[in-house]
Amino acid sequence: MVPESPAPPSTLGNGEVQGSGKPSDESRVPGLVLVFSSGVPLCVALPLDKSSLELGREDPRLGSLDPRMSRRHTRVVFDGQHFVTTDLGSHNGSAVDGEVVTPQQPCVTRHLLRTADSLFLPVRDIRPFLSGSVLVNDGHVTGMAQKQILHEVENAGRFGNPLHITGESGAGKEYLAKMYHRSGRFHDGRFVPVNCAAIPQGLAERLLFGARRGSYSGAVEDSIGYIEAAARGTLFLDEIADLDLTTQAKLLRVLETKELVPLGAWSSRTVDFLLCSATNKDLRVQVANGSFRQDLYFRIGRPAVTLPPLRKRPEEIPWIISNVAKSVDERLLVHATLVEKCLLRPWPGNVRELVVEVRTAAQTALSSGCARVEASHLSVSAGTAFAEPKPESSETSSATHLNREELAERARISDALRQHHGNVSAAARALGLHRTQFKRLMDRHQLDPQRF
Repeated sequence: MVPESPAPPSTLGNGEVQGSGKPSDESRVPGLVLVFSSGVPLCVALPLDKSSLELGREDPRLGSLDPRMSRRHTRVVFDGQHFVTTDLGSHNGSAVDGEVVTPQQPCVTRHLLRTADSLFLPVRDIRPFLSGSVLVNDGHVTGMAQKQILHEVENAGRFGNPLHITGESGAGKEYLAKMYHRSGRFHDGRFVPVNCAAIPQGLAERLLFGARRGSYSGAVEDSIGYIEAAARGTLFLDEIADLDLTTQAKLLRVLETKELVPLGAWSSRTVDFLLCSATNKDLRVQVANGSFRQDLYFRIGRPAVTLPPLRKRPEEIPWIISNVAKSVDERLLVHATLVEKCLLRPWPGNVRELVVEVRTAAQTALSSGCARVEASHLSVSAGTAFAEPKPESSETSSATHLNREELAERARISDALRQHHGNVSAAARALGLHRTQFKRLMDRHQLDPQRF
């Protein structure tokens, strides 16, 4: 029996299947998805034959991808509940969920398997990955979970229905709104994005509906609002739940009558547009607590799609990393340890956070003269969950600060050893330290280079 250990925050929980629906256990096809190998993002589905799969160069699907993979590298078995990995004495080792494993010792794999320079996701139902691959369109990465959602979004656009998108901040809701616009009857018109949360209090009516000269102090000429700007186009109201109730009522009237009355005007004008809205809040809860109008909800709340957070779309992460690195410098390579670390972090800021942090890591690599972006170039806090700060007494604050520094130092040393496969001299050079000094640090943190 393989002992279980606490699962760390990750981009993929317990080998969950991404995509719509919940297939029965009998119909599921467990397997692995190869998402990165020797610097290249991939999406190769590998079903487990009779719940078992052996990885190595003997597999024609893998042999030419990773020259550092052994002929018989690792065996993975699915027992109906867990993916169990056994390294077969490979030359360059295996790691499970970020930790190097001991050869011939079975280990439960919850989130990620690394064999040499290749990364695999354990997936309980691999069928969605058998019918296609990750798509990259205009720099946007679309994985399996987004494909079905895109189909629903495009249908809403074709039928001219209002569309509401829910999802965490930074997950990519505006991209779905643009796909809705491109599918709609007004695809040749303007796409007008509006961040309702950024509109100053008291200005929403003026900015949305426009104003006539003299309608308020300082109005020296007529001004069109966002709605008029989106005529025969698409208006995207992001964070629509932040609109005040008065503005919500006027928006509802425009949607129902297709008539717009600017601030200070005596007559209306006809306006036709498609509406896409989004929020990271539950509109039904907002209706229940009185902060969102029920009649407006019924007008815009269906159809609705929910965009999963990035941690539920792990197959997209290697492609995003590669795109960002190339945008910084076309010659930059991406090392497996960087992708591995990113796949094992929850990314509360989703795609927006990942892009910023990887760009910073790539710039750090360039400034230090490195030809590839490695895990050591990624910020220690990048992609990690936020935690409430605990109050500290003056007696403990200095000790806490010291402990944090020690943890960061240990992480840097471990990363260097992992990247250089336990080669102490190479790891020391990477950190700019003398070999003797590096060995003292290893002893202080009880790190055995053989583990790496």
